[in-house]
Amino acid sequence: MSGFMSTDASTTHVRLYHDEGFVIVRGLFNSLEMEALRMESDTLLERAELMDTQNIRCRWQDHIETGECMFDCFDPVIDIGPVCRFFAHHEALMKLLALIYDGEACLFKDKLIFKRPGAKGYSLHQDFIGWDGFPESFLTVVIPMDETNRDNGAIEVFPRVHLKGYLSPRDGNYHELPLSAINESEGVLLEMTPGDVAIFSGFTPHRSAANTSRALRRQLYLSYNALRDGGDQRSVHYREFHQWLIGKYAEYGKTGVFFR
Repeated sequence: MSGFMSTDASTTHVRLYHDEGFVIVRGLFNSLEMEALRMESDTLLERAELMDTQNIRCRWQDHIETGECMFDCFDPVIDIGPVCRFFAHHEALMKLLALIYDGEACLFKDKLIFKRPGAKGYSLHQDFIGWDGFPESFLTVVIPMDETNRDNGAIEVFPRVHLKGYLSPRDGNYHELPLSAINESEGVLLEMTPGDVAIFSGFTPHRSAANTSRALRRQLYLSYNALRDGGDQRSVHYREFHQWLIGKYAEYGKTGVFFR
């Protein structure tokens, strides 16, 4: 049954998350739920009126061979995707997060990543951002709509490094991590099938390679914080994030951006 976990299984998942900095839970969602999510992702990928390089809802990636700038991600997404919103508050997921936090979880951020064929991956980094008041309990949930593997650029995480906390300056900027911060031989690919979910700490270093397959690698990418760690901050975060983006774009001469 989708969403069902025994007490022993739940305890094991929580222990793995805290000890290793990540956990994969198999079969948390059923096939009908996943089909609905895939159908919505197909519909959203047709929203050409939103896919504008001036729209700060959108993220872009270069093609590894041609250099073409390709649409990659909606951030946020739950306001335009009701199925994505359903998953962001899915009962089974929220129960699992409550066990990890030993308390209620609050949605902090939500993205739908398409990772088209040829799209570059991301260098080694942590998801935590060194902003004042950014929740230390920040974690990331990855819900794959397609099988994830080495060919299509599955996320690779590095266990136990989360125990060292944030490894970059707390200056509010995005920082890549040097390879000296990890042991590359210990990397674990988050290889999953639809219905699975991966959860990793905001302090867990991770990276992803390019999608060298011929198909999309779609993922709903959700972030949460513990209720006791600042409460519901999603609206405040996106206001601050958009102002930060506007400022960053302006530094590179890009003005007139908007959110739609």
